[in-house]
Amino acid sequence: MKYADFYQRSVVTPEDFWRDEAALIDWNTPFSQVLDYSRPPFARWFVGGKTNLCHNAVDRWCATQGDKPALIAISTETNTERSYSFSELHVEVQRWAAMMQALGVRKGDRVLIYMPMIAEAAFAMLACARIGAVHSVVFGGFAANSLASRIDDAKPALIVSADAGSRNGKPIPYKPLLDEAISLASSKPARVLLVDRGLAPMRRVEGRDVDYAALNAAHLAAQVPVTWLESNEPSYILYTSGTTGKPKGVQRDVGGYAVALAASMKHNFCGKAGETFFATSDIGWVVGHSYIVYGPLIAGMATIMYEGLPICPDPGIWWSIVEKYRVTRMFSAPTAIRVLRKQQPEYMRKHDKSSLKALYLAGEPLDETTSSWIASELGVPIIDNYWQTETGWPILSIAKGIEDAPTKLGSPGVAMYGYKVKLINETTGDACAANEKGVVMIEGPLPPGCMQTVYGDDARFVDTYWTRNGDSVLYSTFDWGVRDADGYYFILGRTDDVINVAGHRLGTREIEESITSHPNVSEVAVVGVEDKLKGQVAVAFAILKDANAGTLEQDVMAVVDRQLGAVARPARVYFVTQLPKTRSGKLLRRSIQAICEGRSPGDVTTIEDPASLQQIQRALL
Repeated sequence: MKYADFYQRSVVTPEDFWRDEAALIDWNTPFSQVLDYSRPPFARWFVGGKTNLCHNAVDRWCATQGDKPALIAISTETNTERSYSFSELHVEVQRWAAMMQALGVRKGDRVLIYMPMIAEAAFAMLACARIGAVHSVVFGGFAANSLASRIDDAKPALIVSADAGSRNGKPIPYKPLLDEAISLASSKPARVLLVDRGLAPMRRVEGRDVDYAALNAAHLAAQVPVTWLESNEPSYILYTSGTTGKPKGVQRDVGGYAVALAASMKHNFCGKAGETFFATSDIGWVVGHSYIVYGPLIAGMATIMYEGLPICPDPGIWWSIVEKYRVTRMFSAPTAIRVLRKQQPEYMRKHDKSSLKALYLAGEPLDETTSSWIASELGVPIIDNYWQTETGWPILSIAKGIEDAPTKLGSPGVAMYGYKVKLINETTGDACAANEKGVVMIEGPLPPGCMQTVYGDDARFVDTYWTRNGDSVLYSTFDWGVRDADGYYFILGRTDDVINVAGHRLGTREIEESITSHPNVSEVAVVGVEDKLKGQVAVAFAILKDANAGTLEQDVMAVVDRQLGAVARPARVYFVTQLPKTRSGKLLRRSIQAICEGRSPGDVTTIEDPASLQQIQRALL
């Protein structure tokens, strides 16, 4: 089949198209309506149908794949490795479901998961899905303030955490950060379930903190039936950076998400039951949700959960995993490949990678040098894809499962089925012609699997993402792009103040708020600057209240580390006495960014004081 025909059917007759795709998953109760779009931009998919993510990921495979690997947990940090079959995973998830119920968790309750990349984190996510609880996974690298804001927004009945994570052999204690976050939060969880890995001492709070090992021992033989959920009930909340400084809780449904993942595993990732999928992301990010935990399991594949660095114990570790577990499909980020490219080539070549059929990359733009190098080393297709936390699965890519169409260097590909992708001129609101720069937008309704709303804030969902354009409403990705004459898109960068550091989305406003909490900082501007390794890095320009107070760059960075975590730490903090602003007081962020990248600052006719730009230039020398 030609992909163009497949795509056209998905956007011209979407209800017929998605009715067929819905057959890829199990339904306990058939849906009565494929799409309810009576209240744009809110879309309800597979209305009335009842299903369950955990059932589709685990239970339904036990009869045919029961003894086959399902979850392979590998930690080069603790030198541990454990493979769980579908039947064993089924047992573990029921134990976790029983533990959660024993701690008072009920359908619709939120469970916040603040965990390292260990098997128990996946058990907890699947257990939530099983009993109809709504999980909110927070990346283990986040600091107390960031965690507290998420606790206050989600108001979890239970928090699941661990004593520590580990990076490069060094324990990263989680419990002190968690205790501080709970003390900062106005919403207090009733219980905290703790996995003790023996990596760092833990202070336990009497009456609140529960030991996982003891509770698990009491539920070894637990049998917890699936709670069947209406397709549009929430499955999880995943927070993503916002330009206002307050993270947005992306709320996902159950049925639409399951169908979208099943479709993408078939059409995009060509996954087959019994094969092995290896995504190198973290469960704290959307790739970890969609393509470490749910997607591969829904496809009946084994999924690898990896705790560790790509170069430890040596730069061949990923390829040794590919060899040992006969990985067929691998998903990573350009940053990681750039890191591997800097290593000695023998590490890349000493392992048998013949099982690998394709490498998929996402999270940031893929440059030609990186793509060409990894393609020559692996000898398999390198398939870029572009999407967001908000969409849950690729917007742009090449659907090799439909047609073996060519890729283009620098392009993530063409619009994926279900997405009515538009390029809109920011000034006129008109559709862009070929090779004309515009904002990448999607005409509503969004396809299955995309966000339902901002958790607890429908108005913010509408105000943040949607604009009316004639008779339709358009969702903004906040990315610039161009489309060539063949329909291939090229992403050019953000239109807002969110930056992408090694695939991690960071709001510049969040970092600015953190820096200005330093007692000697009066004002700051943070911009994203192009970086050959990480894609982008944050760079800050700060004005001090007292230039003679001895404030150092490291002092400011320490504040960000403490409040937001090392992931948000700027690459540099420069001190200036004024920031470039318009006469109306608006920061000229794009001009600052341009100067940092060695480009012209552009039209600055509205600038209040040209000397402020010269300060930026001098600071960089």
